[in-house]
Amino acid sequence: MGYLNKIIVSSVLLIGFTFGCQKPERSPFDVSPAESMDPKRLSEPYPIISIPEGADLESKIWKGIDLSPKPPIVPVSANEQKRSFILKPRYRINPVLSEPQIREPAAIQFDGNGRMYVLELRSYMQDLDATGELLPTSRISRWEDLDEDGVYETGIVFLDSLVFPRFVVPFGPNSILSMESNEDHVYRYTDTDADGKADKKELFASGLGRSGNVEHQISFMTWALDNWMYSTYNNKRIRWTPTGVIQEPSGNPWGQWGVTQDDYGTVFFQDGAGGVLQGFQFPIVYGNFQVKGALKDGFRIPYSLVRLADFQPGMQEAKPDGSLSNVTGAAGNDVFRGDRLPKDLVGDYIYGEPVGRLVRRIGTEKVDGLSYLQNRYVEESSEFIQSTDPLFRPVDMATAPDGTLYIVDMYRGIIQEGEWTQEGSYLRTKIQQYQMDDIVGNGRIWRISFEGMPRNTQKPRMYEESSKELIRHLEHPNGWWRDMAQQTLILNQDKSIVPDLIKIASTSSNELARIHALWTLEGLGELKSDLVRKFWLDPNPKIRMQGLRASETLYKYGDKSISELYVNASMDNNPEVAIQSLLSANVLNIDQLEKLIKETMKKNTSNGIQIIGSQLLEKMEEAKKASETRFEKNELALFVKGKSIYDNYCSTCHGPKGLGSPAGEGRLIAPPFSGSQRILGHPEYAVKVMLHGLKGAIDSKEYEGVMIAMDSNDDAYIASVVSYIRNDFGNTGTFVTPEFVSKIRTETAKRKNPYTFEELMGEIPKSLNYKDNWKIKASSTALSGVGSTKDPSYAFSFKGWKTETSQEPGMWFIVQLPNPQPLTEVQFDSGKDEFPISYSVFISSDGNSWTKVAEEKGRPGLNTLTWEPQGKSSFLKIETNSKGDHPWSMKKLTIFSR
Repeated sequence: MGYLNKIIVSSVLLIGFTFGCQKPERSPFDVSPAESMDPKRLSEPYPIISIPEGADLESKIWKGIDLSPKPPIVPVSANEQKRSFILKPRYRINPVLSEPQIREPAAIQFDGNGRMYVLELRSYMQDLDATGELLPTSRISRWEDLDEDGVYETGIVFLDSLVFPRFVVPFGPNSILSMESNEDHVYRYTDTDADGKADKKELFASGLGRSGNVEHQISFMTWALDNWMYSTYNNKRIRWTPTGVIQEPSGNPWGQWGVTQDDYGTVFFQDGAGGVLQGFQFPIVYGNFQVKGALKDGFRIPYSLVRLADFQPGMQEAKPDGSLSNVTGAAGNDVFRGDRLPKDLVGDYIYGEPVGRLVRRIGTEKVDGLSYLQNRYVEESSEFIQSTDPLFRPVDMATAPDGTLYIVDMYRGIIQEGEWTQEGSYLRTKIQQYQMDDIVGNGRIWRISFEGMPRNTQKPRMYEESSKELIRHLEHPNGWWRDMAQQTLILNQDKSIVPDLIKIASTSSNELARIHALWTLEGLGELKSDLVRKFWLDPNPKIRMQGLRASETLYKYGDKSISELYVNASMDNNPEVAIQSLLSANVLNIDQLEKLIKETMKKNTSNGIQIIGSQLLEKMEEAKKASETRFEKNELALFVKGKSIYDNYCSTCHGPKGLGSPAGEGRLIAPPFSGSQRILGHPEYAVKVMLHGLKGAIDSKEYEGVMIAMDSNDDAYIASVVSYIRNDFGNTGTFVTPEFVSKIRTETAKRKNPYTFEELMGEIPKSLNYKDNWKIKASSTALSGVGSTKDPSYAFSFKGWKTETSQEPGMWFIVQLPNPQPLTEVQFDSGKDEFPISYSVFISSDGNSWTKVAEEKGRPGLNTLTWEPQGKSSFLKIETNSKGDHPWSMKKLTIFSR
């Protein structure tokens, strides 16, 4: 756990490669990682890799695999790697930061003074088994180019000892937001004494976490144009206000690693395994919409120059030359909004395909208010950036303050989490064949520039600027400057600037400046109805749309007269404006909404209005059904919860309508649920799949995805999902209770590996008809998934801790605090079954002599035990008193003091 006392760096401050006037003899860009590797790996004979036992060489995954001994992949210096890139004419690429200064960079963000924060996932896949992946070894560093030569030579570890952090969000002077894996909380970290290191940790927001594989947790929290923050996976958005952080429901983003926005506030989410972007039709707050053909024919075909066939889908997605035939592992994204690259790049969507070792450039065509996307170079059978270096792993991109595009390159051998590199997997054999598992601990950040367009050398100084100075940046041609100026003005809450903002919003000739001024007023709580009405009357449809969006805030805070804007705008001749009126009216659920949608569809026959209108009506009907008495009260609770989980998580692979998500060429990522006899048969099938996972072919059909074990979730979670999929998508089945899940969990508690289909079907009852500086210790700690360790501190996280065996009297869990505290309460969640039958709490000043302060019977779910403070104690022990049939587990453990 990355607690405050762990993250304070107390030794070396600077970690750059310039110190004073002393110059290094060699640039880090000229040093190859191979120099520090064992030279024996280059010597023959090369490893002989065998086909795993049980692999079906006639299956699409394995058929045609070449595992003959091959020379190892050899890492090269950044300057050598430059020569591996294939760029478009006049584009240039240069490193701005590399190993050993940074290791395993996964994302970057720039603060208001142009300093670059780097998210370093130093525990990511350090071997084939993800050993130590959840150890607190990751960090966030901050970098500057002090000598103005274009290279970030001076850095400092801003935040250290983190458990696989999910994002970094600059949040005012010397302050960031971040969140660790398996956590439920976002924290604000601040450097209060200007030494470059965070020394203050404050809770920012809660209720945002999720457990499970590190690839399937939220990431990339992003402050958007509308002043709300969005992240992957979460179907909620959060917002800072002067009186606290608020939350609202949103659409289901589906994305995995990457969130960005365009000039008009549409937030794009980058899917991982699906290989494509999500949320690009409309701002995600309005929900999810399906537009047939939105990804044009040929979109999914990548043009990779690396021909190793080293990707999880195996030979079924290998072109004849061994290169990738279908996008499969996308990561990182940016809508380019800078001013120092060609104008035709502005507004295009850029994302990484690290499995294909390339960066893609996507153009958007608007037709009837709907977006249709295509690779800009599809006709050339090419990509924006290609590389022949197998270690090029682009995982993030960003429009930089200097107006160019930056690319984060993890530069490593493995780019797939440990769930998919286990013994027997296709990918593991290919990694071993080329000895890529020992190429770790590197990373580069690249700048993309253009011949004849020098980067902007003006350094941002927004944290030192007055509001009058900040407001000028709202007209800047670089979207990064506009965004950061807006955010800084809102965080400053200087209301004296309001008249100037109103003037810009009302009269500026700069469209984007007007939009940012509007939203800055909204963020300051100074937006008035007369301004949004003025926007609605503007001849520019983009301005009209922003007026409608911003007016939603006024409606939510009580100005119901705003609804007339949505009614009037529904008759707009511009389909984008008309669609926006329906989206705004729907999210606000204004009076006579259904009538408005139907009348708009009747009057406006454009394809966009018809598609979106019909889906809005469909969603309304779904909402009505959910509120009707189709189910008993307890069944309805399971259905509603299951639908929420499914939409936010399962739908990525199984499809929003339960029909499976396309993986290209007629294949699916995962099997469909609609009409499935396996799902509608005995419920033990689905429960066991969720508890333990499923691998391999299903009914002789291969799917691209792998179903991982979900046993870290409680019984109610499993029961809700299974009940939901058995009763939606046209299915009708019995409901599954948490008690039933508990029974199956107990019966299969010793199982450690995913099922195969044949093995699972052999177990399922058959139908007779058609088939941190805190020191933590515990008496017993179980492993909790790939990449985990026997670390009892997981009890404080969303992931949780549990004993290796069933409960026995005398099992204990001890916390040693760095300083004595007047302890008074403990609280923890043990789920449905793994609560302590009975337990006692003890305190101690030295860890040797204990005083019993409380005793209680455990219960399902949340357990709380309070006692009167008995002085200050450094040690706390929780101990079981009884024998039980289940292990003892705790998650989200909280200790209170007075």
